[in-house]
Amino acid sequence: MFFGLSLQHKWDKRGRRSVQQLMANGLTMVGVVLGLCLLTGLLSAQALEAKVTNFLERHKDEWIDMNVPKVDGKTLHDLIVQNQYKRALEIGTSTGHSGIWIAWALSKTGGKLITIEINEKRHQRALENFAEAGLSDYIDARLADAHELVPRLAGPFDFVFSDADKEWYTRYLQDVLPKLEVNGCFTAHNVSMGMSGIKEFLDYLATIPNLKTTIDRSSSSGLSISCKQLH
Repeated sequence: MFFGLSLQHKWDKRGRRSVQQLMANGLTMVGVVLGLCLLTGLLSAQALEAKVTNFLERHKDEWIDMNVPKVDGKTLHDLIVQNQYKRALEIGTSTGHSGIWIAWALSKTGGKLITIEINEKRHQRALENFAEAGLSDYIDARLADAHELVPRLAGPFDFVFSDADKEWYTRYLQDVLPKLEVNGCFTAHNVSMGMSGIKEFLDYLATIPNLKTTIDRSSSSGLSISCKQLH
């Protein structure tokens, strides 16, 4: 009887040690897998960073077809990253310069961009640029009339960039504002250039009490940044 108890005791100890060892090995393997996943993600992010940077450098003198200058693209990028925006809308893709800066930022926040362009030639060129920059997975590029599509988009959005027909800026804001999340921003390009429709747009912005608007003048174009407050 005592022999049986002693044997059982030994087996219990061995069994516990085996289970403990298996658990330790399992946790080690989990740690290894998680480490590999983190390393893979880091390397992937670094590779994308290099790809986008190289793309922008190669094409830096080619953005002449109604595209934003580099300084404004960087402002949009930094605004998204700093605020961790994830659901972005761009009205007016052109050939994709601003969309690349926006999508590059969204690749860091885990977000995605819907961008709208009415001109088929510019739309196709933008698609090529998005692919070459390695950002296609972060962009839903639509060939459409923004006058018709923007009101139909469900949202919500936390970042909007308007760079299409200036006479429609106020309408775009009216269509998007109910879908803009609190602390989200509506940005608009060329607000310092005295173009038709801009004064009406800026005057309308001033009438909305829960929008705090600043004008970034890093470029001569001017970029309005209107952030939605709770009240």
